[in-house]
Amino acid sequence: MIEIRPFDSLGHADHGWLNAKHHFSFAEYMDPDRMNIGPLRVWNDDAIAPQTGFPPHGHRDMEIITYVRRGAITHEDNLGNKGRTEAGDVQIMSAGTGIQHSEYNTEDETTQIFQIWIIPNRDGHAPRWETRNFPRGENVGKLVMLASGRPEDKDADIPIIHQDAALLGASLKDAQQVTHTLSTGRKAYLVPSSGRLRINGAIANERDGVVISDESEIQIIAEGDAEFVLADLP
Repeated sequence: MIEIRPFDSLGHADHGWLNAKHHFSFAEYMDPDRMNIGPLRVWNDDAIAPQTGFPPHGHRDMEIITYVRRGAITHEDNLGNKGRTEAGDVQIMSAGTGIQHSEYNTEDETTQIFQIWIIPNRDGHAPRWETRNFPRGENVGKLVMLASGRPEDKDADIPIIHQDAALLGASLKDAQQVTHTLSTGRKAYLVPSSGRLRINGAIANERDGVVISDESEIQIIAEGDAEFVLADLP
């Protein structure tokens, strides 16, 4: 089953410096039919104005993945990590027992990100932060693992998240296609960060949400150049 959640149907909050769309219930947006899919709890589509951002604040017991669609985000935390993640890259933070961090757009243009929260398999993991490149350049046309906690991926050279879930991404040229297999009982959530996709025959436009269940194989075809992020979930 393929369920398309059009971008215009998502929750919305405009704070001036932050214009956010919420794929799932978050803050003042509440929809009992859009609470989570398995451990996937948050997928926010944020536009952050130049020279603004999130001041220091705390998280705990959550796997937080930030994919930068446009611009760049600068992270700093109380573990001593500091880094600038540019468009096309991903940062992965395990909040674990607790972490204080800030995220600022220090650029002269609006930064656009997906921020994805996954509930961990248990409380109390050690906090950490790292980054990973999104599949562009020589990886165009390939579905690439960005982070995973699935048992079958434990030996892969990728950032680990503390959950039986995986985050994958692909950049596709017009008419290119990739296929992803879902194990029995698993679901997926997919968002085109740019462009238009045909997913097992259903059309998803840029920034729509796509719930995928009861499908053993997902065939994804680009209609024009496109890029997407997919979460494989228990």
